[in-house]
Amino acid sequence: MQLKIRDKEIKNKVSYNKQETLWALFFLSPKIIGLVFFTLGPVIASFLISFTDWDLVSKPIWIGLDNYKHLIRNDVFVKSLITTCYYTVVSVPLGLVLSLLLAVAMNQKIKGIVVFRTAFFLPVISSMVAIALLWRWIYNSQYGLLNYFLGLICIPPQNWLGNTKLAMPSLIAMSVWKGLGYNMMIWLAALQGIPEDLYEAARIDGASKWQQFKNITVPLLSPTTFLLLILGLINSFQVFEQSFVMTGGGPAKATLTIVLYLFSNAFEWLRMGYASAMAYILALIIFVLTLIQFKYQKKWVHY
Repeated sequence: MQLKIRDKEIKNKVSYNKQETLWALFFLSPKIIGLVFFTLGPVIASFLISFTDWDLVSKPIWIGLDNYKHLIRNDVFVKSLITTCYYTVVSVPLGLVLSLLLAVAMNQKIKGIVVFRTAFFLPVISSMVAIALLWRWIYNSQYGLLNYFLGLICIPPQNWLGNTKLAMPSLIAMSVWKGLGYNMMIWLAALQGIPEDLYEAARIDGASKWQQFKNITVPLLSPTTFLLLILGLINSFQVFEQSFVMTGGGPAKATLTIVLYLFSNAFEWLRMGYASAMAYILALIIFVLTLIQFKYQKKWVHY
């Protein structure tokens, strides 16, 4: 009798679990369908297209690895890769350092500090196109605000977006400014998770503010640093809107990034196979750099 009751309970439990699984799949089905048809499908299709010569109109022609071979010998692609690496090497560390300092400042227990946090976060939720148009006006060589303020201290006006040496630093400055609020909020959450007891013990031992920051804050923030470093690396290699709206890749291709060059090949010159090959090379670069960071994070990240 007891065995029959136990078997019945097991069957009911299995039936209940199946129902739960079916309901879970039902509610997840829109996401799963979207993932398969709008993400996984295009990824596989673009991989196959990268081995073809296709202009969106005529029938694709299979050319094998020719797109990849041509990219390696393409001076413009190499220049766009160097430009993107320059953007990444400068913008990511600069953004991390400035946002950390900002987070430390915003972590103070001051009345009305929430207002300042909100103000610094506002650019993050603003449209990149709108921000880029605003900064293009600020950088204008004739009537821009930046040259106006420089003129007040007797510095001659600069052609910020028309000078090959100043164009990319100008884009980096705008991008770092826009992303400060996002990094700041993540840093802030991590800072507030550090136990206050550690700082009290350090103060009792006579540690200065700098020593507390160096020996307590920085090591305990290393997981957050690693997270922001990975995200910053991925986002910086995909930079597009800034150069597209503000400079169009100029002057003299000084701000031509990989994604902008990819966009031009795909949607201006209709070289879809070539653009797809470029996308996969970019994905491979990001994947390799991310793997390298995961490999060496054990040496400096303290969980």
